[in-house]
Amino acid sequence: MRPIRYKDEMINEFKKDGYWTDEIFYDFWAKNAAKLGDHEALVDSQYRVTWAKAKELVDTLASAWVDLGIPKDARVIIQAPNSVYGFLARVACERAGLISLTVYPYLREKELEFMLEKTEATAVCIPQIYRKFNYLDMYQTIKSKSPNLKYYFLFDEEVPQGAPVGTFSLIKLANQPFDASKKADLDQRRFSSTSDVGLLTSTTGTTGLPKLVEWPIASRVCTSKARINAWQLTKDDITCAIAPHAGGAAGTLTYFAAPLAGAKTVLMEEFDPIGALALIEKEKVTAIGVVPTHLVRMLEVDETKYNLSSLRFIRSAGGYLPPQVAEEAEKRFKATITSDLGTQDVGSVSGCNIDDPGEVRRRTVGRMLPGNKVRLLDDNGKDVKPGEPGQLWFRGPHAPAGYYRDPESTAGVFDDNGWTTTGDIVKEEEGFYWIMGRSKDMIIRGGQNIYPAELEGVLNEHPKIANVAVVGYPDREMGERTCAYAVLKAGETLTKEEMVAFLKEKKLSAYKLPERLEIIDTMPTVGDSGKVDKKVLKTDIEKKVAGA
Repeated sequence: MRPIRYKDEMINEFKKDGYWTDEIFYDFWAKNAAKLGDHEALVDSQYRVTWAKAKELVDTLASAWVDLGIPKDARVIIQAPNSVYGFLARVACERAGLISLTVYPYLREKELEFMLEKTEATAVCIPQIYRKFNYLDMYQTIKSKSPNLKYYFLFDEEVPQGAPVGTFSLIKLANQPFDASKKADLDQRRFSSTSDVGLLTSTTGTTGLPKLVEWPIASRVCTSKARINAWQLTKDDITCAIAPHAGGAAGTLTYFAAPLAGAKTVLMEEFDPIGALALIEKEKVTAIGVVPTHLVRMLEVDETKYNLSSLRFIRSAGGYLPPQVAEEAEKRFKATITSDLGTQDVGSVSGCNIDDPGEVRRRTVGRMLPGNKVRLLDDNGKDVKPGEPGQLWFRGPHAPAGYYRDPESTAGVFDDNGWTTTGDIVKEEEGFYWIMGRSKDMIIRGGQNIYPAELEGVLNEHPKIANVAVVGYPDREMGERTCAYAVLKAGETLTKEEMVAFLKEKKLSAYKLPERLEIIDTMPTVGDSGKVDKKVLKTDIEKKVAGA
């Protein structure tokens, strides 16, 4: 499947300049199996797997999928908590020439139904039950709108009675004896690192439904190498996914970068701050991937009870980390915090090196990654003067191909020459980039994107609400939380509990639910335009929170 916007001219440019290679991620697993075979590669609370065993499991699982008749380029949704087999399923998809889409465990019917329909997925890899929620039942419920869905691969050692036809234990499939004669079949299905879509990722759209992003593998390998250099990652490192490996905060460190360096990865299935510190001590972890919320909660624990001497750096991403929190974490955990800039929509932009000065690492997003070209533009599309803030535009080998099979939406993000913007207002000083603010009103709560338009659209359906606006407000733990301002219809009353119950009925994911409800008589507007003035609302809620 050809990447949607990468033409031969651009592919050849990036290959000629040395940024793109023919390598795919499986190559590094095979290399590590040969050179580091008896070294541990993956660890979770149930399984410990060496590099040699990991490669064998990947080959066997990929071969089993081919034997079932799943065609090359078929899409597979992987919805798993941090786990060894959830991790290996991603690698096995690449090995079998299947396009994986790895999503968070907390997504529910609304988002998943859209993903299944959009991708025409042939298979899903899921736990039967996780956190007392039955995923197999959920997918059976939405299968009626997904006629291409034929297979359910469970992260369980047994298939439950009454499971639908096409249900298999992924663990049993992976642990069958590998038929070496099948290697040639797998090799024939190898992805081109540059001319095939190798994987999909998801990002929340402006309507609240996911946007699916397609990637050539070369782009992700390129970024992984840049991050390895910035972090000075080696085979002696032990990385840990505290945030979900399905996202960038932990996934960039563990799924993408660690195998290239030969570093071991530890997977924390269920976050709690005490458990995270205990896991670092137990496994002698040297690098962790977190969102700011995780770090804040870990700082609430007495870290002196744990031996954290192995920890050398913390990769925090997925939301704004206040510099004072970063400084406190560095002092107490005696580990370096890195920062960077990138999104699923447009790719990786910049990053700090672990040996950059503390003020730079805590307050900037570092330097441009190798190969990236950058422009800072004013409101008229003109380059700003040196040292002045402007909207960041960039072009380079670290970007995705665009939105999955959606040329129109892709053209709205990337121009014909590959230039795109994160929407951030930044200024450049001595090669480092300082974020001045976001040009959009997206809310980032605990590393998860919340778009007010989605909540406003649903809440405007509430029979008691005449008008509604949703804004974010700062919060030490979550980075931001969400507040809904509502104008009610005459004679009506509404409580926060009623609002939340209404949203839950609409099957919105829990992280999107507003924490506050403010009832007002009229919406503030910008002049006589009728457009809601959210600056007024944000100022109001910030004052109320500060006063409380």
